[in-house]
Amino acid sequence: MTKLLAFVAALLMSGIAVSSACVAGDVEPIAFTVEPGKDDRVKVTFRRADQERTNSWSNAFRPADLAGLDADALRSPDTRPIRFAIAREAGRVDCAGTGGNSLARGTCSLTPDARFNDFLARNGVARPSREQTFGLIALNVKRELVTALRAANYPAPSLDEMIGLTAVGVTNAYIGEMARAGYRPKSLDGLLQFRALNITPDYIGRFSRMGYGDIPPGDLIQLKALNVTPEYIASFERIGYGRLPVSSLVQMKALGVTPEFVRAVQQGDALPSPDRLVTLRALGRHKRQR
Repeated sequence: MTKLLAFVAALLMSGIAVSSACVAGDVEPIAFTVEPGKDDRVKVTFRRADQERTNSWSNAFRPADLAGLDADALRSPDTRPIRFAIAREAGRVDCAGTGGNSLARGTCSLTPDARFNDFLARNGVARPSREQTFGLIALNVKRELVTALRAANYPAPSLDEMIGLTAVGVTNAYIGEMARAGYRPKSLDGLLQFRALNITPDYIGRFSRMGYGDIPPGDLIQLKALNVTPEYIASFERIGYGRLPVSSLVQMKALGVTPEFVRAVQQGDALPSPDRLVTLRALGRHKRQR
């Protein structure tokens, strides 16, 4: 799984939609719309359109999370002035417009937080442009991520890496939990892939209890990406296979080798080797495709 795929997958899971954000020049003015959401929340969309693309950020908020919003004015049957702000570590967005009947429209201004930008600079991270600040606010990127990465001896992240790591849910707690489990991906991209695939200490521990301790990070990524589970391994142990190599498990799962397939191709009492199973399965697929 590439960094891009992991980032996209994370956005799909996060409930935050960011479309083509952080790619245009000046992010002001920003148009906003407020619409009814689920569970007493409202859906707020921030959008800036230029001649080539549209930058947008959408999320569901509780009305109380939109500082200064008059919920009664928003629900009023009459058109009334609407104001609210979203303040996060990277900066704030101040919005004003009109609304009623739980719908509102208007424009927003963006103000980067100078102290946040100074903190990034002191820790080896580039100062964000205004459009990058829009993305940092959208994903609610925090100082603690930089601090946790530095404490774990990772290199200073780029702004894109900070956004990607935040999007998949990398936190100080996650970095610490993985370290205590004996796992520290060698790169920030590896850390991103671990979290995007939801590789946790519990997942690693289940393999360890089956005799698969100290699996290299790259192998863990392949196992999780293909959904190789301890139950899958146990199903082969029950029919007589011992501790199969991780490389064989990955190939077998990728081709759909199952205990049922083993029984279908087995001749006599001898079990086919993993390489033989992979070859037979690949040839079988080839014949069916023809």
